Amino acid sequence: MTKLQLLAKLDELKSDYVRIQSDMDKLEYVKGRVSSAEEQLIRLEGEIAEVNRQLDEIDE
Repeated sequence: MTKLQLLAKLDELKSDYVRIQSDMDKLEYVKGRVSSAEEQLIRLEGEIAEVNRQLDEIDE
């Protein structure tokens, strides 16, 4: 992937993360099940870390 593609992917992942985090906050407020949202956040954190690692490699 090019640097531009990685940056676009990073923006998409961050947007998804914020959306899911907001959904999770709403679920907590109504005492809903948040475990699925937590799992998605953990997965996204891993993907964000991987894209950042790839960007670091490109910048070296």
